[in-house]
Amino acid sequence: MCRIAGIIDKRLQPGDIHQKVKAMCQVLQHGGPDDEGLFFDDRNHLGFGHRRLSIIDLSSNGHQPMADAGQKTWITFNGELYNYLELKTELLTLGAQFKSATDTEVILLSYLQWGTAAFAKFRGMFAFALYDQVNNLVYLVRDSAGIKPMYYYAQHGVLSFASEIRAFTEANIATEKDPNWPVRFLAFGHIQEPYTTLKNVFSLPKGHFLRWDITSSAYTINPYHETPAQEQITDVNEARLLIKETLIKSVNRQLIADAAIGVFLSGGIDSSLLTLLSNLKKEQQLKTVSIFFNEQNYNEQSHQRIILDKLQGQSFSHLVQQHDFDTFLPQILDAMDMPTTDGINSWFISKYAHEDGLKAVLSGIGADELFGGYPSFGRIKYLKYLRKVSPSLFSAITAFLPNQYKKLTFLANDHYLADYLLLRGFFSPTEIAKFLDADSKQVRNILFDTNHASSLNNYNQEHAAWLETNLYMQNQLLRDTDVMSMSHGLEVRVPFLDEDFTNMVSRIDPSIRFDNNQPKKLLIDSFGDMLPTQIWDRPKMGFSFPLQQWMAAHPEISNSAAYKGKAAQAMIQKFKNKGVHWSKAFALYQIQAHV
Repeated sequence: MCRIAGIIDKRLQPGDIHQKVKAMCQVLQHGGPDDEGLFFDDRNHLGFGHRRLSIIDLSSNGHQPMADAGQKTWITFNGELYNYLELKTELLTLGAQFKSATDTEVILLSYLQWGTAAFAKFRGMFAFALYDQVNNLVYLVRDSAGIKPMYYYAQHGVLSFASEIRAFTEANIATEKDPNWPVRFLAFGHIQEPYTTLKNVFSLPKGHFLRWDITSSAYTINPYHETPAQEQITDVNEARLLIKETLIKSVNRQLIADAAIGVFLSGGIDSSLLTLLSNLKKEQQLKTVSIFFNEQNYNEQSHQRIILDKLQGQSFSHLVQQHDFDTFLPQILDAMDMPTTDGINSWFISKYAHEDGLKAVLSGIGADELFGGYPSFGRIKYLKYLRKVSPSLFSAITAFLPNQYKKLTFLANDHYLADYLLLRGFFSPTEIAKFLDADSKQVRNILFDTNHASSLNNYNQEHAAWLETNLYMQNQLLRDTDVMSMSHGLEVRVPFLDEDFTNMVSRIDPSIRFDNNQPKKLLIDSFGDMLPTQIWDRPKMGFSFPLQQWMAAHPEISNSAAYKGKAAQAMIQKFKNKGVHWSKAFALYQIQAHV
């Protein structure tokens, strides 16, 4: 797990490329505190940078950028390959020779053996750049679930890439802001892919690779990951058995590490399950990290204790208070890299995991999306009826809707993002226009300027799973978890998003995969002999902090007079009077700081 960066620019002198890549690495040091590596090919005006967080093969053999023995191919790699030992065995039978025990070298020799077909063989979370010196090609590759970030700039014959947006600005590669980012942020609560806050800097789509031809300075972006059509699983007992077997396998292979590894334990279903499954693999004593609060409505210590009583390893528990939030908010905002209304919880738990001596942890991200754990799975059926109403009607009633129904005006646009924004969006186009002193038609054009990326229009639970996975989880949970954890030099692994597990779950017939009465029933029933009733038979909490109280008490966030424009001031005043959710106030606070 690391941070990576690089440049190919024929217009620059080698010395300038050296300087820029070093600058990119320097600003990414927090994500790779153990080592720095640089590789330059001055003939092709190319530079690769790497900041290392040592997890597998802690020796100097893991130094990157890394080349094969013949130095035909170079790589700078961020992530973990969980099936690298299986691939290594296969490559050895084909005559490959290894000089390290790293998963990085497995990627190199897989490419030399199978070319780009190797990318689909990888199981893990990864973003890497590969330089094929023989063919004058560079590949940028991102994992199929989009767990690891890969941002790129490809303009005017220049290719640059990095793990964080700040690297492009630091090296003066891309400094111009995308003027549309505030609109997207106020609608979604984050910047949705492929966009960023910088003009012409984009996120590489998950399961894709960018192929850059150094000779012609031309590039293409192609998918490498396709889930083959497989027979559906319609027997509930078979589904439970496969879920149990495949998740245990996923957890076991994601516990592979040569450094200290543990589990985030919140007390909910997903983290509790991962903790219990990790405890079964007793090669080392399990370490858990938990957070608790003085505010009892948010305190899950009693549920954490139910699980901890079943373990024999070390448990670390940390109290987080208003004072901690106030003290660390500037650091949290800096760690974000791009504005987001989430991630505060990830920042704190990652901070404590790092202080507790851990370098990697398991997290329960993905279970809600796969098995129907969110309210949207129950609400989406109402969208089917709303979509039978003419979109023009929603346009006509915009001015007459009370504030709590303003989001209905998203349905004036026949677009899958409008469906998502009705379920999870923040501010309506009219509200956004007022905050930014813009035209609401212009706001709509910005939000819905893409083609329909989903052919789903059945408004059932499978549809909800697509929206939650490809929009909320992809753009918010995974990005925020990555950037917040890496700000503390911590790797977060997500067993529920293991390719073999998600491929298997996608085969389960929706009629048994989802339950109308009990969220995640199939997952719970699959581990009924292991998961205590007290953990799952209670209202869903999520990994929540008392941020409604904390932000209302924060002097800067709650000071309505400090905000520009009457619309923002009125919204903050309403927040102080407990009439607005904290996330909306936090969004306006960040807009205030950046615009």
